[in-house]
Amino acid sequence: MTNREEVVLIERAQKGDDAALTDLIRRYSPNILRFGLKMCRDEQDAREVLQDTLLAAARGLRDFRGQSRLSTWLYTIARSFCIKHRRKAAGEPEEHVALSSLAAESTEALIETRLPDDELSARRLGIALEQAIASLDPKYREVLLLRDVEGLQASEVADVLGLGVDAVKSRLHRARAAVRESIAPLWGDEPKPGSAGCPDVIGLLSRHLESDIDPELCRKMEQHVSDCPRCRARCDSLKQALAICSALPAPSVPLELQAELRARMHTALATDR
Repeated sequence: MTNREEVVLIERAQKGDDAALTDLIRRYSPNILRFGLKMCRDEQDAREVLQDTLLAAARGLRDFRGQSRLSTWLYTIARSFCIKHRRKAAGEPEEHVALSSLAAESTEALIETRLPDDELSARRLGIALEQAIASLDPKYREVLLLRDVEGLQASEVADVLGLGVDAVKSRLHRARAAVRESIAPLWGDEPKPGSAGCPDVIGLLSRHLESDIDPELCRKMEQHVSDCPRCRARCDSLKQALAICSALPAPSVPLELQAELRARMHTALATDR
């Protein structure tokens, strides 16, 4: 959606236009639900995050001035509700939560994914990736989700989290390395540094993806990777993991939930008039 289209949608939604609210819910609720699922790791909590986010957005829509993209604003709101749910659950005994129907939907979609020369099933890799992301500390998980799953730019992630861009990138590099190391055994690779003399190719590749290494260092890295099969395999595994992250489908939002969201947003907008 272009900036102009987004502005028009917001202006229509601010007036309580039913079609605009329907479009807003259709466009943004699946991604917010996905973010909530992966941050809260509980389907009911994720649904509450979605509802609270869109209701809060409706209440504040008239004051939205477009200083950021609508999606960035919505993720900022969603994150605040995720934090509230995490604080509410603090101190409760942690228990294993099986993949919910919505989370499983994302994993099942990976069944058709096939990696070159990979002997493992896509199902096993998809589940391992989901578990690797879930095992991250929340401050690293949210950065990876926003950047590599939801596709925000580093500067937009910084806006959502209230951090500097450098801090976001630092967390992002750590999160990517941790996820790759977690699933490395599935490629027959041990989560250990390379042999003596090998650079930190995972860190360098992550920085390269954010355009944060100079051309000379980039050239040296590419030369080393071309000459070192192990480092080349490590880089390929990170690229493949990130490709799967970017392709993770957003769960569908049930029609009855969409209808409830639309009705509650209408009420919130009418109250503010």
